[in-house]
Amino acid sequence: MSVTQHTVAIQQVRNILQGLLHQGHDARPLLQRAGIPPALLDAPLARVSQTQYALLIRILRRTLRDELWGLCSRPLPVGSFGQCAAMLVRCRNLEEALQLGFRHYHGLMPDFVPRLVQHGDEARVQIMRRAAPNPRLDYAQKAFLLFAFGMASWLVARRVPVRAVNYTEPLQRSDSSRVYQAPIRYDEPHIGLRFEARWLELPVVQNTQSLREFLAGAPANLLIKYRDQTRVSERIRRLLRRRLDGELPSLEAVGEAMAMTPQTLRRRLRDEGHGFQALKDALRRDTAIEYLAQPELTLLAIANRLGFSEASTFHRAFKKWTGVAPGEYRLTRIATGAAAACADLNPPASGTP
Repeated sequence: MSVTQHTVAIQQVRNILQGLLHQGHDARPLLQRAGIPPALLDAPLARVSQTQYALLIRILRRTLRDELWGLCSRPLPVGSFGQCAAMLVRCRNLEEALQLGFRHYHGLMPDFVPRLVQHGDEARVQIMRRAAPNPRLDYAQKAFLLFAFGMASWLVARRVPVRAVNYTEPLQRSDSSRVYQAPIRYDEPHIGLRFEARWLELPVVQNTQSLREFLAGAPANLLIKYRDQTRVSERIRRLLRRRLDGELPSLEAVGEAMAMTPQTLRRRLRDEGHGFQALKDALRRDTAIEYLAQPELTLLAIANRLGFSEASTFHRAFKKWTGVAPGEYRLTRIATGAAAACADLNPPASGTP
């Protein structure tokens, strides 16, 4: 049984389009090339697949000739990421790689500077803003931080455990806590993250041979490759995924299968920021988005695979989850996404994400 990938909130799509729209471009053709129905931008609850999101990143980079998609005051040259990665695989350990990587970007980005600092047993990646704040720059800093984290994990071939992520804006709902699998602290002076300093001693295990495969899969592999599969919520998703076509087990049954009491299971889920019912709904939603990309499956067949007895029940549930009907979501994605996937998922010559 395949593992259902997590989906991406439509807010992330709106965020990444800010630079394009600021420059006066029409986003609709690019969204269609990525197989993303433009109508989803007006549906606050909508989600897209990781493949769609990664493809949109590639399309934006090629269209704007900018590896930060028009979010900063000047473009980040195409090829910067690949050039940096080629240098980092020659580093001795993670500390050396982060220091070298941040120096590489120092002269390329006039709006902010990434730094690695240590305080006792804690290491911090801090993004120091050098320009006046605005929503585009805020998202550019967050995107750079995420890619730096993904690159660090890839270099040492393991997920670097994060203690906390710092954001500068007031408290708001975000998927970032699940991405980093760490708490988000708001109203902080700088965007950044914290982790145990001992991880800086991890050796860089990648090389020029593994680099080519890594660059061919970027940026999708930066988003998902090192998700912690041992977390309780991930283990429950895998368990429930095998039973989606029928009645899903209760919390008590899941706890018994995982050798935990219901009380312990609830507490562990709460610590990871999840509720059991929300976890079930998210899994069904993500799996539905996966199935809707397969034109050979009818809506009734998808409904049955998700444990719904009627297509109409699935229709109502999907619209509640995402704000759009499954048929509307499918039509645009299938009509525009297939050709785009063939054309745009091929790795570019520069090897950049």
